[in-house]
Amino acid sequence: MDKALMDKVLRLLGMRYATVALMLVAVAALYGAASFSRPGEASEGGRDAPVTQAVMVCPGHEGGRLAIQSLPQKRGGGRVDMAPTKGGSPLASMTSSGQGWGKDTDSGEDSYTLRATGAIAGGLDAEQTTHWSGGPDRGLAGARCATPGTDLWFMGPGPVAADELDLYLTNVDAQPASVDLTALSGEGPLDTTEGRGTPVEPYTTRIIKIGASAEGLGDIVKTATDLALRVHATSGRVAASLRVRIGEKKGIEWLPQSAEPATSLLVPGVPGGSGKRRLLVSVPGEADAQIRVQVITADGAFAPQGQDVLDAPGKTVTSVALDGALSGKTAAVRLVADRPVLAGFAADRGADVAYGAATPPLRASGPGVVADNRFDSSIVLTAPAGAATVQVSTMNAQGGAPQEIKIPAGRTVETKLTAPGGKAGDGTAFGAVITPKPGSAPVYASRTLATGKGDDYLFTVLPVVPALTTLHLPDTADSQTALTPG
Repeated sequence: MDKALMDKVLRLLGMRYATVALMLVAVAALYGAASFSRPGEASEGGRDAPVTQAVMVCPGHEGGRLAIQSLPQKRGGGRVDMAPTKGGSPLASMTSSGQGWGKDTDSGEDSYTLRATGAIAGGLDAEQTTHWSGGPDRGLAGARCATPGTDLWFMGPGPVAADELDLYLTNVDAQPASVDLTALSGEGPLDTTEGRGTPVEPYTTRIIKIGASAEGLGDIVKTATDLALRVHATSGRVAASLRVRIGEKKGIEWLPQSAEPATSLLVPGVPGGSGKRRLLVSVPGEADAQIRVQVITADGAFAPQGQDVLDAPGKTVTSVALDGALSGKTAAVRLVADRPVLAGFAADRGADVAYGAATPPLRASGPGVVADNRFDSSIVLTAPAGAATVQVSTMNAQGGAPQEIKIPAGRTVETKLTAPGGKAGDGTAFGAVITPKPGSAPVYASRTLATGKGDDYLFTVLPVVPALTTLHLPDTADSQTALTPG
């Protein structure tokens, strides 16, 4: 072969393998500490790899306590930074697993973005809690800091039932994002061209007032008592949080994000005590849904009389009063539908409000992590299908204090949380980790935080979701196409 021709062939081969090498590096960076199958072997069903990167956004603007809790881990390494989204010095940095951190912030014009790399990113939790003991915004509100996504749902009150509905959209990336907002109400879909194509610039937070601006779906939303709001990013991704102000001295809250629509759901942590309790169900599809409803309390599971089967129209939000069925008891609600639905609850007590949402069950590899428990704190655990056992570990600078809790089959159990070496509600900051024991049946959890009594009682409910500790990587094989997204 001619030497010049040989050199050309070698250069082409070098470029080809350089391209493959660069793609391998890019995929490894995307998925953290991932490894690939041997050439010619596709792994069956893919494989799990540990999470080594995390991004969360705390709305920040309203002020309040920011709190972080990392999981205790055998393998260490990594770093966590909480800093203003628009840039600036970190408020806090962590490099050791099993640590917690908290800081009170003032009202301002920026959100806060948490970025974590390395092993410490696995299972990390961050929360924002706002407490106003007096004034027009009196209330206790808590939210898990939001993970960026492209398709997000919230369920709660509409403008008829709330003075203010403020949607916080944050872009944590260097590329612009564009968002479409759509909504469902008790009367059906709120069709409008307003709310479409809302831009969110890089490293900024945009606050959209639902029902009070064109970006917030305009006047059509003002007639809604209950609302299912969909946040769909058509380009880029956003972190979303939705703040509710019911009225002057009538309560504030951050709505939890709803799990994606499903045919089998469990809504944990409906609080006990006085006040109204409502089940909220939304059918995002066109067809009507038939839903079997079961309430699970400390006394057992039962179908509410006259409410055991719920017929919910398509493209609507349906509200069902639970006061009579619960009789003031703490509970969970289980739903089985013939088509995918969303579900949550609304509760009021004293001078405050709280909202919940359906969650997945906790797992040994995906425990529940709660970062802020400085007021009267309790966890509500439900085992709908079989007996469950969990280990609950509270932890702070003083160390850890594990306890084992058993949940009988078809029961809900509520347990007070206390800081290691402290007393319930003494103001000591601490985190908690809820881990199902091996062989345990599925268990669902929520955390209730409260302060005050009587008309001064303020509370918030946080649905507890499985901590993200692993990512499932798809099958791979010895071809360039196996490394290129389809």
